[in-house]
Amino acid sequence: MRLRNKPWAKDYIMENSTFATQNPKNYKGQWKNNVFKNNNPLNIEIGTGKGDFIIALSKKYPDQNFLAIERYPSVLVLSLKKIIAENLHNLKIIVFDAALLTGVFAPKEVNKIYLNFSDPWPKARHEKRRLTNKIFLDFYQIILQDKGEIHFKTDNDQLFKYSLTSFLDNNWKIVDYTTDLYHSSYLVNNIPTEYEQRFVKLGKNINYLYVQK
Repeated sequence: MRLRNKPWAKDYIMENSTFATQNPKNYKGQWKNNVFKNNNPLNIEIGTGKGDFIIALSKKYPDQNFLAIERYPSVLVLSLKKIIAENLHNLKIIVFDAALLTGVFAPKEVNKIYLNFSDPWPKARHEKRRLTNKIFLDFYQIILQDKGEIHFKTDNDQLFKYSLTSFLDNNWKIVDYTTDLYHSSYLVNNIPTEYEQRFVKLGKNINYLYVQK
């Protein structure tokens, strides 16, 4: 999908600091106390896109904290508008590169990580950019609490096979997985992304993986 630049996006994000946290490095180890003002579990979605998933999740679990992480302001601003309209105080956004996660979160600070339809980076030379590459799995090991969870969904079968192997090779506990989410018991609690809904209509299978630290 081609990313359309929105020159006004950065200013809009800066102007709405109630929901868009500025300078996230300043809150390492202090997200619950200083940003959300509570001691509720902290969950993050890496690669939020237009935000439908994380918004629905935060509404479903008002007693938990959620952070939507996206690298591109022009994408994240779409989520921000929806969050403002819903007045969701248990959900914040940050514009940040996931490659720098350990600079934003302290060890064991995060409860759950959601990875939804991440860029598959199919070429071998781009393997290090995949969010289920060993480099990122090591980051997740640091920031997740003991028995912390990762929930991963993708329509890309090759990325799913790669990711399953990557988690196994790096000593994660595979709790469960399916290569056909929409014909599994997990569909009951599934919250679809906008991308997911489009591919389901086309008859594409959706892969789902649930792992624990």
